[in-house]
Amino acid sequence: MAALTPLQSFAVPLGGQAVELQEVMHAAGGMALLRVRIREGKRFTVLDIDPQTAQRWGEAMAAWARRQPG
Repeated sequence: MAALTPLQSFAVPLGGQAVELQEVMHAAGGMALLRVRIREGKRFTVLDIDPQTAQRWGEAMAAWARRQPG
């Protein structure tokens, strides 16, 4: 069994998807993962991401956002 800790939830303004970020801590002492849940209508996409991938993904998204006007 895994313990889930909510981190952040938000709605995407264009498209209306609901995004939830959770920390997943496995009971057997496993690695903490970042769970990204994207709800689009009745459909869910769930990704469990290791810390290194989360950092790389976050840096890529932040770099892209900085390059956008306004």
